[in-house]
Amino acid sequence: MLTMAPPETAARSLLTGSTTYLISNILRASIPFALLPVLTRCLGPTQYGQIAMFQTLVAALAAVVGLSTHGSASRKFYDPNITQDAMGHFVGACLQILAATCVFVFIVVFLFRKSLAGWLGLTVPWTLLAVVVTAGAFVVTTRLGQWQVRGQAIKYGVMQVAQSFADMALSLMLVVVLAQGAAGRINAQACVVVLSALLALYLLAKDHLLTCSWRPLYLREALLFGVPLIPHVAGTFLLNAADRLVINSELGLAQAGIYMTAVQLSMAMAIVFDAINKAYVPWLFERLKRDQPEEKKQIVRWTYRYFGLALAIAVSAFFVGPYAITLIAGEQYIEAGKVIGLLALGQAFGGMYLMVTNYIFYSKRTGLLSIATLCSALINIALLLLLVNKFGTLGAAWAFMLSMAIRFVLTWVIAQKHHHMPWFPSCST
Repeated sequence: MLTMAPPETAARSLLTGSTTYLISNILRASIPFALLPVLTRCLGPTQYGQIAMFQTLVAALAAVVGLSTHGSASRKFYDPNITQDAMGHFVGACLQILAATCVFVFIVVFLFRKSLAGWLGLTVPWTLLAVVVTAGAFVVTTRLGQWQVRGQAIKYGVMQVAQSFADMALSLMLVVVLAQGAAGRINAQACVVVLSALLALYLLAKDHLLTCSWRPLYLREALLFGVPLIPHVAGTFLLNAADRLVINSELGLAQAGIYMTAVQLSMAMAIVFDAINKAYVPWLFERLKRDQPEEKKQIVRWTYRYFGLALAIAVSAFFVGPYAITLIAGEQYIEAGKVIGLLALGQAFGGMYLMVTNYIFYSKRTGLLSIATLCSALINIALLLLLVNKFGTLGAAWAFMLSMAIRFVLTWVIAQKHHHMPWFPSCST
């Protein structure tokens, strides 16, 4: 019979992993923040808006390119009696799905390239380049995920930070030294992602985690995990990026660039939450597998404290955020200060959502997660169309915050239904 680790031991293991991920994520996050004052002063709101639209397109394509099957490769690690050889075949199946979907999406984007470019304010080559960047990011995420489930946080962090530093160096070279404008930033991102993907493939093969073979059962298992997530990923995109599309359409690229500046600053919270969650998932899944009532109560207590801390940080952003905007981005982005508090509150609900969505992934009920995310996304779209015309970027920030709160509550309800936790005294364990 498995014995429960003492609370201090459990806390220490989680803290060690979280600290490693947090340090690497802070270093990675410091790159965009270091670039922000340079880019906002070298490019101006309109060109910065183009960069925002390119990143938005990449986020949109992620719903289809690869079908999120990198998540199934991470979850596969926790299956009973899984071997290294089997993991290699499963990862290979996920990359086969990536290749097929990448070709399909590239053809579709190519056919509609002119309309898409005109709508987003991008050049035609950039729309095609977005497909390549999305595919490369999938490969890198697959490699990082296999390190994460094995608790190899240092390797995870080294690759993550190295990629970010390379991105910064090349961006400074192309934007500042060669004065290539928005094209320099986009080209730098594309080059670094492609090179990182090639390195990730090599490292997967080196660790015997990449075997190219035809395994229909693995393809089916990966698709059963990933396909139900399409609405979830699409909904996540609509939650996190639709505001930029609406602002660009209704208010123009310049306002989209200003709004994106506030989004990037608020993302500091999301980066911290993501770092904690990366360490938390393996720790949590091991305890859910043991199914010890006392451990579950301990998890709930820590989660409630986490919720309180996230909300407290968000409240402080209402007071500190406007000054940070002016200091970091400059006077021409001062309007971004009006929305930073609401965006931070939305990010807090996003961090709280991560704490409850893990139970759905553990139970493999990803289709239900898609329903919650898609419903929240549709509410976000409705709020955006209603509020942006009346209140501009402030309306977009309200829409984001409210829809993120709704997603958190819906996901919590679904998670509790399919994996009971003692959130309330009456909940059975």
